[in-house]
Amino acid sequence: MDHSHHKETSHMAYNSTTGPHHHHPTTSASHSHGGGMDNMMMHMTFYFGFKNVELLFSGLVINTAGEMAGAFVAVFLLAMFYEGLKIARESLLRKSQVSIRYNSMPVPGPNGTILMETHKTVGQQMLSFPHLLQTVLHIIQVVISYFLMLIFMTYNGYLCIAVAAGAGTGYFLFSWKKAVVVDITEHCH
Repeated sequence: MDHSHHKETSHMAYNSTTGPHHHHPTTSASHSHGGGMDNMMMHMTFYFGFKNVELLFSGLVINTAGEMAGAFVAVFLLAMFYEGLKIARESLLRKSQVSIRYNSMPVPGPNGTILMETHKTVGQQMLSFPHLLQTVLHIIQVVISYFLMLIFMTYNGYLCIAVAAGAGTGYFLFSWKKAVVVDITEHCH
């Protein structure tokens, strides 16, 4: 597309609510940059605004403070759900593991003694409902993670805070049980 008519005629203005905008002296109704981006601009720096914020899909545009508040809550909950899903998948994996096998091997101990060290080996069957469920949940987790990444890449400060705060809250709420270390040589469970 030829933009030679823009030389020396485009001006840059900044509005604290919406961020930088290009103003063109053209008044023609047929003037368009294509792709439906007539009034949209891709931000490459962080900004705090709620006018013309495109969220994931071309038809999902935030234009009011109320819409931004609703988007903030939705993104916050999506990030929390993502953290909960990660922990739920780990929990399901532990519950569905089958074919537990214990292997013992001699290891040198103190004063020339020989100790037996036990290792637990677990597996999962590929053609099983738990593995199919894990696969579907993994796909959902990957899609949500890409959505959160794309939301963060809008560079909208409010939405970036929603992603970070939601992920942090989700980790706080769901991961506290995760950091349990179990010693298989301890027999007093």
